[in-house]
Amino acid sequence: MEYQKILNTIQEELSYRNTTGKVASYIPELAKVDPKKFGMHLYCRDSGHYSIGDSKEKFSIQSISKVFTLTMAMQLLGESLWERVDVEPSGDPFNSLTQLEYEQGIPRNPFINAGALVIADILVSNLKNPKTDLLEFVRKITGNQEIDYDLTVATSEKSTGYRNYGLVNYMKALGNIKNDVEPILDFYFHQCSLAMSCEELANAFMLYANGGILLENGEKILSTKRVKRINALMQTCGFYDEAGEFSFEVGLPGKSGVGGGIVAIHPSKYSVAVWSPILNPKGNSELGMAALEKLTTLTGFSIF
Repeated sequence: MEYQKILNTIQEELSYRNTTGKVASYIPELAKVDPKKFGMHLYCRDSGHYSIGDSKEKFSIQSISKVFTLTMAMQLLGESLWERVDVEPSGDPFNSLTQLEYEQGIPRNPFINAGALVIADILVSNLKNPKTDLLEFVRKITGNQEIDYDLTVATSEKSTGYRNYGLVNYMKALGNIKNDVEPILDFYFHQCSLAMSCEELANAFMLYANGGILLENGEKILSTKRVKRINALMQTCGFYDEAGEFSFEVGLPGKSGVGGGIVAIHPSKYSVAVWSPILNPKGNSELGMAALEKLTTLTGFSIF
């Protein structure tokens, strides 16, 4: 497969000039990002790395980090994790309060904000240094010791994160949050502030494309069963209330973030990350969605 030729075609055919969305503005630091940025990196299990555009520039990965924290929580709690968070698509915006009221404080899935806050609570309960441990995990699966939090973004999120405060307080009132609110939100705002490039994200998500095994050294990080479940959740819940559209158009498991990043995998074939900060009304990268649709169309590969 001529992946570089396909990526070059995508770069030639797509432009921020044809988008109608906007850069995320509710987090002040994200509003400062250049809307013209566009990068893409594909990591093929058999033939290596391919990239276009701003693929080496770091950006705020935001909700893509929820895949990493879910992985850590699954390793700690196993099946009992699902007593506190469900595995169903939400059909509602990622920061919805209404759904929690109907479902007695049990979030629909670990990728909406409420679900990720429960996961954060679990990690705060079970780890002495959750922020350090998360960094170590991400650095290990990328093979890059320089990945770090963007503290300016974390502070910016904290200053405007009123709805997340509302979500975690409401779940605490209903008995699904065990720790004090502040350390949970401090961890959550830091995880969302992780700064990574498309190349680094593609490296990290090769873990999920390669059956839980690090491609670089053959180390088994995740069981086949857990990889299957994480990939299934990415397929059904990775794009909030646009997960069906992503499955329909792209046909790959993936996860988006309001920083404009999207990562997707084709099991046993490749991982791919794309970044364009202009978001559609559902909070997903407009150009990123289009780029991945072109990728699966031009390769003829999806999981379906």
